[in-house]
Amino acid sequence: MNTNLPSNIAIENVVQSKMRGRVTYQGFVSSQNAINFSYSKLYNDPSGKGYQRPIDQRRSKDFAKYLSQGEDALYTPILLNACGNWEFYAYDKQRPSLGRLICKKKATLMDGQHRLSGIREYIAETDSTLNVPFLAFHYLDEDEEIKLFDVINTKAKGIGTSLSRYLNRDNDEISWVATNLILKPESPFFSKGTLMGKRTKEKNITLQNVYNIVKLLTKKSELEKLSKEKKLNLALFYFNLIKDLFPDEWDDNKLYRMTHVTCLNALAIAGNTIINNNYLLKSKQPDSVKIANLLIKLKDIDWTSNGDLKYLKGVAGSKMLASDILNCING
Repeated sequence: MNTNLPSNIAIENVVQSKMRGRVTYQGFVSSQNAINFSYSKLYNDPSGKGYQRPIDQRRSKDFAKYLSQGEDALYTPILLNACGNWEFYAYDKQRPSLGRLICKKKATLMDGQHRLSGIREYIAETDSTLNVPFLAFHYLDEDEEIKLFDVINTKAKGIGTSLSRYLNRDNDEISWVATNLILKPESPFFSKGTLMGKRTKEKNITLQNVYNIVKLLTKKSELEKLSKEKKLNLALFYFNLIKDLFPDEWDDNKLYRMTHVTCLNALAIAGNTIINNNYLLKSKQPDSVKIANLLIKLKDIDWTSNGDLKYLKGVAGSKMLASDILNCING
C-alpha cells in the first residue's frame, strides 16, 4: 500500500496529550482531507498484519443518510495510528499542548472506516465540507494496533438493541409502543419485561423482543396504519386476553413455554391474521367476543416445557407454531 500523500497536510488547533504513555493528537480535520490522510489495512494485506473487513456499502449509505439530518448528526472521532509519520509543532511555550500537526504520510485507520466511507458519499452528493473529529496515536507498532482494534470490536460492548429502542421511543412509534407495554402496570409484559436487555428468571422478555412482537402483530396489514396509541391498545387487548384465558401458562415460564420468545412471536404472527379477520370497521375495534371465543381453543395446544414445543426454535419455529395456532382456532 502506497502511504505517501501528494503533499503534506497541515491541521491547526490540535491538542497533544498522552494516553498510557503514548503520545496522542486530538482535533478536527476537513472531510476532504479526512478521506485522504488514512488507509485501512484489510485482513488479506500482503504484510500479514491486516485486520479490517471490506467496507459494507449498506452501512456506509446508512451513515451518509444519517449525516443528512444536519446538526443533529453527531458522531464519535475516527481512530488512527500515525506510525510516527506526523509531527506536532506547539504554537508557543505558554501553550505546549496546542499547535499545528503536519501529516507527512497516511495514517492507518483503526476505527471509523464506515464513517469515513459514509462521509465520502455524503460530501460527493452534497458538495459540502464537514469537520471530522479524530484521535491519532503518534506511534503504535503493528501488534499494538491489531490488539487495540480487537479490543474495540470484541471487548467493548455496544449499548444493545433494547436500550437503543428505549432511547428512540420518542422518535419511533414501535419503540414507543414496546416501551409502554413493559412500563404500564396493566400490561401483561409489565412483570416479565426488561428495558435494558438483560434477562432474569422473572423478567425473560427484553424490550427488543416486545418490539418484534408488536411489529409481527401489525405488519403488512391495515393495523400497521393505526396510530401508536391504538397499536398499544391493540397489543394490550390481545395479549391481556391470552393472559386471562391462560393465567398459569402465562405466569409460569419454567413449566410452560407460552411466554418464551419463539411462542410469543408465533402468537403475534397468528394474532395479525386473527385480528384482521375480526376487526369491526365501523368502530375500528377488534371484535373482542369473537376473538376470545377463538383464542380459548388454544387450550388444545400443549404449552408445557416438556412437550413438542421445546423443539421449536427461531423464526422457522415461530412460523410453524403460528400455522398450528391458526389451524387450531379454525378447526
